[in-house]
Amino acid sequence: MTFTVVATTHRVAPGLLSRQAWDALRAGRVLTDTPDHPQAPYLAEAGILVEVVAPDARRLVEQAQVGPVVWLAAPEGAEELMRAVGEAMLSVADPPAMEFVHGSYDLPGARLLDLVTVMDRLRRDCPWDAKQTHESLAPHLLEEPYEALESIEQGDYAALREELGDVLLQVLFHARIAEERLPAEDGFDIDDVAGDIVDKLVRRHPHVFAGVEVADADEVKANWDAIKADERARKGDGSAGSVLDGVPMGQAALALAAQLQKRAERAGVPQELVTDPGSGIGAELFELVRRARAEGLDPESELRAASRAFRERVQEWESGTHRP
Repeated sequence: MTFTVVATTHRVAPGLLSRQAWDALRAGRVLTDTPDHPQAPYLAEAGILVEVVAPDARRLVEQAQVGPVVWLAAPEGAEELMRAVGEAMLSVADPPAMEFVHGSYDLPGARLLDLVTVMDRLRRDCPWDAKQTHESLAPHLLEEPYEALESIEQGDYAALREELGDVLLQVLFHARIAEERLPAEDGFDIDDVAGDIVDKLVRRHPHVFAGVEVADADEVKANWDAIKADERARKGDGSAGSVLDGVPMGQAALALAAQLQKRAERAGVPQELVTDPGSGIGAELFELVRRARAEGLDPESELRAASRAFRERVQEWESGTHRP
């Protein structure tokens, strides 16, 4: 005789079970200790009765000695009960064979569904989370990516995992706030956000999704820029617009200068406009950005590296270990 455990995940719609799970569920007496198990209605439609019983390990083993028993585990699992069943089998003569069947599997990204659920709960039940707005969260939307960047610069990839989670939380938080404005025109939810970026990635990678032939990464970048330009034209009001449209002016100044220069140079803007932006310290910094780029360096990263080195020297001076 057999004692079969069928495990399912709450992240997959109930009723969508593997063939092995359906075979197991039809082969024995189906038991569970979960009165409102989400799979039960779908099994009932298929003519499979699910009995709700107490999670008595010894009793379950005895029943499995009489005839095949299928334990429909709760979506959150039944680890403690399964340990007890295993111990009970060791104490009986001629114990039943124990099998484990996956009724459904998590797909990649399944834990994002858990994050959506947690965010919904926080928005409803936590006073702090409930009162947040796009505007109140704006500082965190800037802060968290910088913390992720710092973990990359330090080579601390364990910290990067955590920091990326904080970045992801900001995206989900803003989408959750926007969802409350639905069905207003400016309302949206996390699926709208994900759908938009999926569409954009597919549209901007015709060499992957539409059979376009490319020679190398440079041609991929050229296609990307052309597609972006077409997108901007379609969104526009009929005017020609600017090659610099879409460059976020609120970003860090060095990164802003570098991005403006790149965009202008790709569009064929005369070189003298780049090398002669004006006068004063700002113009000198702008020229340093150009020089860094000409040497294949990222000016923002270079200044950050210099700043980190300065911080280390100050800390050495504070601890008395600095050597001139």
